[in-house]
Amino acid sequence: MLMCLMAGRSHTATELARAASVTKQTASSHLSKLVDAHLIAVESIGRHRYFRLADHDVGTVIEHLTGLAERTGALVIDSGPKDPAMRKARVCYDHLAGELGVLVFDSLTRQGLLRTSDDGLALTAEGERFCGTIGIDVATMERRRRPMCLPCLDWSVRRHHLAGALGGAMLTRFFALGWARPQKGSRVVIFSYVGERSLRNRFRLP
Repeated sequence: MLMCLMAGRSHTATELARAASVTKQTASSHLSKLVDAHLIAVESIGRHRYFRLADHDVGTVIEHLTGLAERTGALVIDSGPKDPAMRKARVCYDHLAGELGVLVFDSLTRQGLLRTSDDGLALTAEGERFCGTIGIDVATMERRRRPMCLPCLDWSVRRHHLAGALGGAMLTRFFALGWARPQKGSRVVIFSYVGERSLRNRFRLP
């Protein structure tokens, strides 16, 4: 159920029960415990209750645990890293993961748009200007409480992709530009031919 919520969308208990192949009563019991543990949040709209991950930190922990489980052979996921589409591009809570996500992170670092300091990962002045060229308002994000840039260890590539407010804003912008779209019922992100070419050109990806 948590892996289903990793796509960044809200789901009902019935939908999550179906995803986990358990009864609705079993799902409701587990969801109640997850809400009590502050791992997921719930919102009531009319007669329906919609569940979602509590925040970005929970998504990051799940991503890391999934990578650990895969490396130790403790968990086999049908849509895991052996799925080429899942390996190439997927949603990790609200930001881009997979091979393309790692390439974007590497490119931003290589070009000096991101830098690592004692305080962690930071956007440089040149990086702020670059964000403006693709329609991302950095000043607005800086007023929010969420960290701007966070490295997130990718569970299939085993290198970092970009998380934090900027990572989320970039994926949202890729969707808005029509470069990519989320695959229904999955964490896979599908880039069109033109969209992937635009991404590779704009970010100078190999």
